[in-house]
Amino acid sequence: MPLTLHNQHTCFGGTVGYYSHPSIACHCDMRFAVFVPPQAQAGPVPVLFYLSGLTCTEDNFTSKAGAQRYAAEHGLMLVAPDTSPRGEAVPDEADAWDFGKGAGFYVDATVAPWSTHYNMYSYVVKELPELIAHEFPINRDRMGIFGHSMGGHGALVCGLRNPDLFKSISAFAPIAAPSHCPWGQKAFAGYLGADTAPWQDYDATELVKTAAQPRRTILIDQGTADPFLKQNQLLPDLFAAACKAAGQPLNLRMQPEYDHSYFFMASFMADHLRHHADVLTRG
Repeated sequence: MPLTLHNQHTCFGGTVGYYSHPSIACHCDMRFAVFVPPQAQAGPVPVLFYLSGLTCTEDNFTSKAGAQRYAAEHGLMLVAPDTSPRGEAVPDEADAWDFGKGAGFYVDATVAPWSTHYNMYSYVVKELPELIAHEFPINRDRMGIFGHSMGGHGALVCGLRNPDLFKSISAFAPIAAPSHCPWGQKAFAGYLGADTAPWQDYDATELVKTAAQPRRTILIDQGTADPFLKQNQLLPDLFAAACKAAGQPLNLRMQPEYDHSYFFMASFMADHLRHHADVLTRG
């Protein structure tokens, strides 16, 4: 599969590279960023996939989160894909920042015209891991996933639905019950249609109710000053209640005075990388 390197930077003894490739799942060129830790020079390393939130690209996390320092300490590769398909042929909702380009919601769309390109679920759980395994020195049996906001939703869903693929899961301020919030209802109706039954396949709060047990602990950090928490877009309490009922171990940490920004994420990034390293490098 053709892979184009656009630029590369030395970082904490490893490298950060920005790549693109023609995607089979999304029928367009997709972009992603990779941090290769220095330990990869000696052999395959575990890999941690990061899913970004609304309006983001592969660059937001890569340039703002400060994760490379901790990934280098633990010997973890970081992979950050774009949040949606892009290009002139890709449909968009020009007047909506929370739907269309930059807002793929990590689903496989079933409604035209979105269904041709908006297949981010298949991209994240199948195409991208296979590409990374082919092109980079990773241990395919040691993959984890995490994300922020819309990407936190994606990480929970992809992790819960694919426990054999993703051995560890965490999230920052995830959209934890998208079927019950305005962002999720808009995206699911647009991408999946008005019938709410298929929505449950992409709702972490619904998925955890029937997920196979036992599972490793999921880590979630949520700021109490997050404006989207107050707008009932995130609904971590619904997810926590579902985890408790299902016996899913959850470490939900409500962080006083923190908001929804990358300042919040950077403050707890070390904890999340340690959470994944405990499973992927020693678990």
